[in-house]
Amino acid sequence: MNWYQLSVKEIFHKLNTSDSGLTEEEVKQRLTQYGPNKLAEEEKISKIKILLHQFTSPLIYILLIAGVVTVFLREYIDSGVIFAVVILNAVIGFFQEYKAEESVRALKRMVVPKARVLRNGKEREINSEELVPGDIVLLASGTRVPADLRIIHAIELRTDESLLTGESLPVEKTYHALKEENLIPGDQKNMAFMGAVVVNGRAKGVVVETGGKTVLGSIAREVKEIGTVKAPLQEKIHGFAKAIGFIVLGASVALFFVGILIGESAKDMFMTAVAAAVATIPEGLPIVVTIAMAVGVARMARQNAIIRKLPAVETLGSTTVIGSDKTGTLTKNEMTVKLIYDGKHTYEVGGSGYEPEGEILHEGLPINLKERKHLAHVLRIGLLCNESNIYEEEGQYKVDGDPTEGALIVSAMKAGLHTEEEKEKYQQIAIIPFESDRGYMATLHKHRGKKVIFVKGAPEKILDMCAKAIENEEVDKKEILHIASEFAKEGLRVLAFAYKEAPDELEDLTCKEVECRDVESGLVFSGLQGMIDPPRPEAIQAIDDCKRAGIRVVMITGDHAVTARTIARMLGIADNNSEVLTGKKLEEMDDEKLFEKVTHVSVFARVSPQHKLRIVQQVKKHGDIVAVTGDGVNDAPALKAAHIGVAMGKSGTDVAKEASDMVLTDDNFASIFNAVKEGRIVFDNIRKVTFFLIPTGIAAILSILGTIILGVPIPYVPAQLLWINLVTNGLQDVALAFEPGEKGTIERPPRDPKEGIMNRLLIERTILVGLLISAGVVYNFMTALNEGVSLEKARTVAVTTMVFFQFFQAWNSRSELQSVFKISPMSNPFLFYSMIAAFLAQLSVIYVPALQWVFRTEPITTDEWLQILIVSATVILVVEIDKWMRRRKLMYPKTIT
Repeated sequence: MNWYQLSVKEIFHKLNTSDSGLTEEEVKQRLTQYGPNKLAEEEKISKIKILLHQFTSPLIYILLIAGVVTVFLREYIDSGVIFAVVILNAVIGFFQEYKAEESVRALKRMVVPKARVLRNGKEREINSEELVPGDIVLLASGTRVPADLRIIHAIELRTDESLLTGESLPVEKTYHALKEENLIPGDQKNMAFMGAVVVNGRAKGVVVETGGKTVLGSIAREVKEIGTVKAPLQEKIHGFAKAIGFIVLGASVALFFVGILIGESAKDMFMTAVAAAVATIPEGLPIVVTIAMAVGVARMARQNAIIRKLPAVETLGSTTVIGSDKTGTLTKNEMTVKLIYDGKHTYEVGGSGYEPEGEILHEGLPINLKERKHLAHVLRIGLLCNESNIYEEEGQYKVDGDPTEGALIVSAMKAGLHTEEEKEKYQQIAIIPFESDRGYMATLHKHRGKKVIFVKGAPEKILDMCAKAIENEEVDKKEILHIASEFAKEGLRVLAFAYKEAPDELEDLTCKEVECRDVESGLVFSGLQGMIDPPRPEAIQAIDDCKRAGIRVVMITGDHAVTARTIARMLGIADNNSEVLTGKKLEEMDDEKLFEKVTHVSVFARVSPQHKLRIVQQVKKHGDIVAVTGDGVNDAPALKAAHIGVAMGKSGTDVAKEASDMVLTDDNFASIFNAVKEGRIVFDNIRKVTFFLIPTGIAAILSILGTIILGVPIPYVPAQLLWINLVTNGLQDVALAFEPGEKGTIERPPRDPKEGIMNRLLIERTILVGLLISAGVVYNFMTALNEGVSLEKARTVAVTTMVFFQFFQAWNSRSELQSVFKISPMSNPFLFYSMIAAFLAQLSVIYVPALQWVFRTEPITTDEWLQILIVSATVILVVEIDKWMRRRKLMYPKTIT
């Protein structure tokens, strides 16, 4: 129902109510019909269901099978480690999923507990849950709107809807019907929405929607319906695990039957196939992924980014599009005067926000206010014709009152005017508050025995009231309006300032209805001030950095198109020719058309929460990895629908924070860029771990197959395979999760979202390394057998060769392209010391009698050690050659085919 289009009379008729409100009997009937005025109760998810859901990943299935098999093999240490990994993953996942319920609870906290209503013609206070459509609600300054109201009477009413619509300034309200079609909530000037705050004035409104049918209720419903968005890494791990599962199963079955065909016993081959399967499965991968992301969380926390959901760490690294709210995210949500015209000259004002830091410049040079009396007069009127205050709290300057008036106070302070001193010189006697129908505000002051009236308001209105300009010149309305228009083209909100001397006997400013004869004629035009909620300086740099990193930044705001375009231009998101898509156009556009638009439109203005959600969904359909930032209730559905939602920690609402994956503690867009870098490092490290783990598993199966085909005994017993798995994978894979970022991480473009954990380079190198390791193991094993040593000793040589191959492989894994010889061993001390620990563990297996008995090993000679080191070191040589060729190909792509 478009309530804003109906007249008050039509509203009363439609809702069967009147100016005196409902009767108690009518309220009871309607409570039964419409239900209480509260957001729909969230259906509680069963804790058992959440817990069971944690065991539905293919990799977890593989781990559980591996755990059962190792129990069957009586390898209780391995099974204990595997089950510990499964339980740890389940616990982390359980708490993440359980927290999701908080999104709707946070929305409920925005609903006011009390409301003032008229019932049976009498004013009374009730619980807001008891409100029903047709109730007459009374609003006053400082209260929160308890339901969606159609305003039927208003005096100076302005509401702060920034958390619902993204509008940065309080919205002036009226009670007249609006005839336009498809108006978004932010443009429905005769409506007050649940959750908005009354900043100024008072009003009477009729309840038209309650509970889940309100704008706030629809946001709550969308947040609930969106559900949990799977992080790209979760999908990649899911696909990777499935592929590994099939490969391992197929290879193990093939191994079993090949062994049977050449005469091995079924029992021995079954045990070998199972052991090879366990050795090949990268059961360390889930825990290392978790650790890598946890390391990323700690690093991001130091960059003012708090991660609420672990997979968000990696998602940030793969982000291709950031959809950002404007107000409070890219800007400070603090109005700032940027241009001043004093009737003669135009001045630029430095600084941003409410902090009174910044110079006033004329033609690029700082001014001396004592030499600029006209400028001082404009600033003085803005400072004193004012009902607001600037104060400092915890090192931050804040405004008590209207943001526009706060900006005027700050511009005067920047010029050197002192608020208290000026108020003392020009004592205020009377005031006419701003009223939209009137279009201006006026104050009467006493100064040096004389009286003066200061006025500020819309340029057109003030000029109509002016008789002359400064120094008794004629008012050039055309020129002044042209300057005001140029200010407005810059996205500035423009106010005009004027004054007049008043008779000594004047003690008050009187008005008859909206006409104030003392003020509305004979004014002297003083000047203009243009203000805007300016971009954060650090956001400009961050967006430039995003471009270098191949990330597109899109502005999605509830603010007006002109303001949005101006800010986007200042930030480098758009230029003067860029298309700005408004909410009104979006209403007329189907998803197919919007799907085409989102590829090139970077500024969306006057959008509603539903529009934000549609934009995010269409960008995702292009295969982009989408991060969305925001701080208001209006951002919550889009935050939850995006791959990663980023909320503001200082200015953000509970709703936005609960719907998000990450919270910025400093509300700084620049912190997102730093977090993106850490996210890329996390994914790089997950890839490094994968490349470290997979070749050994492949080599284990290939070396067994090779020896079976050659007609010699297999090179390891099951216990030795599990030992290789434990020693080589046990510490180094975890250590690789702590790798520092490589040079140039952030300069490269985002990886293709369709690209899996293993890219083409790593797949090719994994095959190469897997074949090399298996060939090296078989070669050393056959050499030992040909020299006449016992089978146990030959197997000891084979196992040790495999272990040392993996030591060198750990170093290879530290970079896809950079030479291992250019990476400091101590840049990752954890890896360095883990390799020493693994080496000592391998020595103990070879030389400690008790372990020799368990793992069926024998001591090896110096010559055998030398051969093991030479053969296993070939993996460094081969991978270094591969890296060199690939680096050369990147440097000279046209000369190398």
